[in-house]
Amino acid sequence: MGVVLRNWVEKAAAEQSSGTVVMLIPARTDTAWFHDYIYGRAEIRFIRGRLKFGGHKNAAPFPNMIVIWRNV
Repeated sequence: MGVVLRNWVEKAAAEQSSGTVVMLIPARTDTAWFHDYIYGRAEIRFIRGRLKFGGHKNAAPFPNMIVIWRNV
């Protein structure tokens, strides 16, 4: 999943020239792609706690963040 996520984040960062791009992704602040494409280049909103979807009992096993690139 690491390479796929890196490629997806790289593509999203490149698309900001076309408009606003928003992603909900795992908060992996220790990765190279976080520092290469997000940190200092996008707005980051960390989600407090773990996400739960629908009526599921279990939450996601990792923290999440919303990343927003804006065309400025």
